This record gives sequence, structure tokens and C-alpha cells, in this order.
Amino acid sequence: MNVDVLVVGAGPAGLSAARELRRRGVGSVLVADREAEAGGIPRHSWHTGYGLRDLHRILSGPAYARALADAAVAAGAEVRLGTTVTCCGPGPSSGFGVTMTSARGIETVGAQVVLLATGCRERPRTARLIPGDRPAGVMTTGELQQRVYLGHERLPGRALVVGAEHVSFSAAVTLAHAGARVVALVTEYERQQSYAAFRVGAALRWRVPVWTSTAVRRVEGRERLAGVEVADLRTGATRFVPCDTLVFTADWIPDHELARHAGLDLDPGTRGPTVDTRLRASAAGVFAAGNLVHAAETADIAALSGRHAARQIAGMLAAGTGDLLEGLLPVRAEPPLRWISPNSIAVTEGGRAVPPPLGRFVLRSQEFRRVARLEVRQDGRVLGRSGPVRIIPGRPAHLGAGWLTRVDPDGGPVYVAL
Repeated sequence: MNVDVLVVGAGPAGLSAARELRRRGVGSVLVADREAEAGGIPRHSWHTGYGLRDLHRILSGPAYARALADAAVAAGAEVRLGTTVTCCGPGPSSGFGVTMTSARGIETVGAQVVLLATGCRERPRTARLIPGDRPAGVMTTGELQQRVYLGHERLPGRALVVGAEHVSFSAAVTLAHAGARVVALVTEYERQQSYAAFRVGAALRWRVPVWTSTAVRRVEGRERLAGVEVADLRTGATRFVPCDTLVFTADWIPDHELARHAGLDLDPGTRGPTVDTRLRASAAGVFAAGNLVHAAETADIAALSGRHAARQIAGMLAAGTGDLLEGLLPVRAEPPLRWISPNSIAVTEGGRAVPPPLGRFVLRSQEFRRVARLEVRQDGRVLGRSGPVRIIPGRPAHLGAGWLTRVDPDGGPVYVAL
């Protein structure tokens, strides 16, 4: 079987890209996803607020997932579920040979272009190197939401949430819906990283405090979780907190296994594939979009990223000029900024810098700054400065791309700093 574009991942980015590809006249688009249903994380995130930027209406998570899946299929894309892409590499003549495994068996598909939209996940307790026992009752937000909203599971007793970002407050609400009493949200930072309204709402509605400058040091419990040892990072004092459920939130990492297997370059900051402003990866004919390249943005931002990649792919296929590997200018974030995405600027043969998705770059910081400005430099020249921005770890900062017109296409790397 041969297709024009194979999209790996049927979340918001992949489904939105598939619809946009078909809308722009790409002949055959196949979307493969290992899950039994399309839609990605929003399928089991039942709160409202989805779809504002891309669909221009507000939906619940499941309704948003259905809307994206229905739109992709209606546009003519083929969506294969329960299908895992296990291998991706150059084809025997041109394009890519992709191996897929499903209940139908093992199948090889040829594709002119591959778009990776495999999303991201929270790092579990083991990846965070927290010692102790390995009892039942320890999970991530994704597992929690699947168990509660898809499996209709009850989780009575005391619960502790590790993290104080947007998703952490969402986990607290999910736990409350499941019958748990949330003891607290725990963060190693000196203050919570979500909106003040979330913290106030959690305190007033659910009586949930936020313990700042506090770290989980050990998990205790044999068959079942008994509790955790936490430490006050300001004083060094430790104490035992009894709980029946422990939920690790945030600390996102891209699902980059397939990208690594395909030999793509990974950015040390985002830990996803390096991409330019067209969302092209380091191998010709491979693109990446959504939370695979900027974990973790909201679902509608991921969807718009998928659309951006689709426009670039459709233009490339329509022109029949291959991957249009023009010049690239690296973009580097300086500490305390952790990373910037896209990681490089695509420059056309005419010297024009291609703008990124939504006309802006996404950054993350490892420090709080109440008021800061972002400055862009190349070869000692200041290309642009942002207005005042608030910098918070775990939350995105955005840098408008108006300064791209002042980039020297033959110059050195571009640096972004506070």
C-alpha cells in the first residue's frame, strides 16, 4: 500500500493535519494510532474549554475529540486505530517505508511524507528516580483520567498530587470526582505555576492547599500505598503523609521513540525532534507537529501546529520539488530559558525567513520572573525585544516572529535571552 502522507498519531495535531492535507488537495492521507479510539488525551479529559482557538467554540474533551476525528474522516482521510507504527525509514526507491502492526498483522506502507504527531506524556515515578516501595495506587494524570472517566473507577481515601501546574489542578478535580479527599498539591518550586484563580478555586471549592518548596522523597507501602515521605526544601525537615493514591503530574516528555528509531536529531531542551519553522525534522520528508515538539501545550495549540505542518507538506507536494531543504538558521535559548520551539528558522532561496506556527515561538524557563523581556540577537545585533512578559516554569512564554524580517540569512545562529 502506498499513500502520499502517513500521519502517526490521531490526537489533535494528527487529526487536524489530516483534515487540512485533504482540504488542500493531497490525494491519500493515512492516520495510524495505537489507541482504540481517535482523539488523543481529550477523549478522557471531561472538563470543558477545548476548541476555542481552532474550532472557535468551547467543547468538552470527548466532544472535541469526536469533532476532530469526524472532520478528518469526512475530509477523506483514512484513520486506522489499534495500529502501532514500529519502524520508519527510507523506502527502497523514494519516500519512506513504514511498518505497522495491528490485529490485521504486519503491514508495510510506502509514503512520500511522514508526519509524526505522537504527542507527549508525563514522566512516571520511576523516571523521576523517587525511591521506596512499588505499591498499587501510584499513577500519572493520564492513567488517573482513563481509570476515572473511561473505566468509571472510584478512588476513595486520601490522595496527594505531585505538581502545581494546570494539569495538577485538573488531577485534583478528577480525584474529587472519583471520591478521593485530596490532601494537597506538592511542588518543589517556591510557588504554584498555574493561574491564581485555579489555586483559589481549589482552596475554596475542594479545600485543597498547595505545599510549595516541598519534595516527595520516598514512597512507602507493600501491596497498597501507605503514604509518602515529604521534605521541606527550606528547612530540610521531613514528615510522613498518609495517603491511598499518589498522582504524578506534568514533567512532560515527548513520545519520541519512533523519532529516535528513525534516526532524527533530538533537541536537548525539548527532548523532541528538532524542527524548523516549517516543522520539518532533520530527515528530508519527515515533519513533526504538536506536543511532540513542544510538550505540553493545550490541545487547540497542538491542533493548529498540525495545520501548519499540513500547509507546508501540501505546498511541497503540489510544487513537486521534493523537501525544499533551504537554508536553516539555528535558534538557541540562553539560560534560564530551557528551550525554544521551533529550534531553527527555514530560509527560502530568496532569503525570506519562514514564520513559525501561529507566528510565534514557544519557550520554557526554569526560573520565575515576574516581569521580563525577551531579547533576540544575531552576530551581536539586536533583532527585536518583546514587551513585558511573566515567566513561570511549566508555563509557555511566547515570542512574536516580527523580527524575522531582520534576520541575516547568511549570518550565525540566533540567540534568545531574558
